[in-house]
This record gives sequence, C-alpha cells and structure tokens, in this order.
Amino acid sequence: MAKKVVVQIKLHVPAGQANPAPPVGPALGQHGVNIMQFCKQFNEQTKGREGLILPAVISVYQDKSFSFIIKSPPSSILIKRACNLAKASGQAGKEKIATITKKQIKEIVKQKTKDLNTTNLEQAMKIIEGTARSMGIAVTSEEVAPPKEEPGAGEKI
Repeated sequence: MAKKVVVQIKLHVPAGQANPAPPVGPALGQHGVNIMQFCKQFNEQTKGREGLILPAVISVYQDKSFSFIIKSPPSSILIKRACNLAKASGQAGKEKIATITKKQIKEIVKQKTKDLNTTNLEQAMKIIEGTARSMGIAVTSEEVAPPKEEPGAGEKI
C-alpha cells in the first residue's frame, strides 16, 4: 500500500545552505519531520548550485517520513544573474535598469523548461520576457554594443 501524503510544503531555500533556522525548521518541525535529515539531503542534492534560491516541494507522509522535489530557480533570479543585478527596479514601468537579449532569454528558458506551463519555445520565451519587463529590464533582439564615437565628434579645444 502506498504511503498517504499528509501535507505538501513549498519552500524557497538557498542551494547548499538549508539549516534548521527559519524558514526550514518551523515549517518542517510542526509536521514532525526530521529537520536535520532534510537539511543534509537537500544540501547534498544542491551542491554546485550555490548562490541560487531553489524552490523545494516537500511531501510529508503519515509515518512522518518525507520526500522532496527540487525545482529550477525562479525566473527573476536567473534574469538578475544574467543582467548582473542585485535587485530589480522599484518602478518597473517607468525606469529601465538593464537590458537582456533574446539569446540570454533562450538560455533561461532552457533551464526552466520543465517548470514552465508550456512546451512551445516561443511561448516560454514570452513568459520569461514578461517577467523581465515587469522587473524593469528591457528586452532587445540583439547583443547590446557600446555606442560608437564619431571621429571628430570629441571635445574641441
């Protein structure tokens, strides 16, 4: 007979840094899960992905055992990483703080494919582009080149 799932817990935990402190400890402790066992397993599975915040879906069973699935990082984190940003714009509609290319969007889509609600590449790119725009990041179709200075356009003495 299959184990009966009592509850599913969704957490966002930094890769390789799960510890019994909040939010992990209280969320798992109230359901009787062995917190240290979860932390060890999570940290082992997320080695090499440090610096990313990973969503985990933890299924707690009737006998207090558990299993978990680690999903891909949120799109916003991947976009910020691609643009070398610490945080998104506070005024997304008015202020553009960075640009991202279609090529970078495609790379993000490749990482997110299994967690997006579409299998169509064009639709997946539109989803990620929408996230970027809502963060105050402009989407361009080609690589952004630095502006060229015209010969003789410099300051004259």
